[in-house]
Amino acid sequence: MDDSTASDFQLARLAGAIAEPARARMLNCLMDGHARTATELATVAEVAASTASAHLARLKDERLVEVLVQGKHRYFRLASDDVAAALESLMVVAGAPRPAAAAFQPNTPSRLRSARTCYDHMAGTAGVALHDRLHAQGWLSGLASGSYELTPDGAIALESLGVEVDTVRRSRRRFACACLDWSERRPHLGGALGAAWLQLSLRRGWVRQELDGRALTLTPKAQREMPELFA
Repeated sequence: MDDSTASDFQLARLAGAIAEPARARMLNCLMDGHARTATELATVAEVAASTASAHLARLKDERLVEVLVQGKHRYFRLASDDVAAALESLMVVAGAPRPAAAAFQPNTPSRLRSARTCYDHMAGTAGVALHDRLHAQGWLSGLASGSYELTPDGAIALESLGVEVDTVRRSRRRFACACLDWSERRPHLGGALGAAWLQLSLRRGWVRQELDGRALTLTPKAQREMPELFA
């Protein structure tokens, strides 16, 4: 098989994976950026759980979705920004408005959904927003391994705020990584850097932790002193 024939075959396989209505509904649902379980996607696609598993296996084989494992749970999300862009383009070519994805409705109590600890780092809406803002500031960059690294500007910025970056690097654990948030289904910052950031936030009075639980409260001081990260 020459290169042109192989490309044609691969394109046809990919188009076939997207074209099946139940799989198309799953992909559309994941366009909002949230990861979902197979059970949730089965409901969206209006198919049985066993059928959903077969559909998701096909989408994974075609590298349209990827699986995230958090403890006992498995979540699915779009495999890359390229996949999302391709799906968006197909919707434009189809000449129809993008259908609304099923609204993501977490069942986490609002107090914990807002901000909480995840082991030793910050989670919840606040943790996910922090993760996104660190990237938007250009302080974090992703690696092929799935880990994160501080950019030179990020290292300088965090050092100036009080994070001892060299000490964090010497920790016997992953330096920085995406940790899938179980209420938001989007990543927050995990690893040694995530733990160091939470400790800094507690020391600086940017967050307060409840004595008898995991809930965190963002303080007005956080929004005054670090609006670019806590606003």
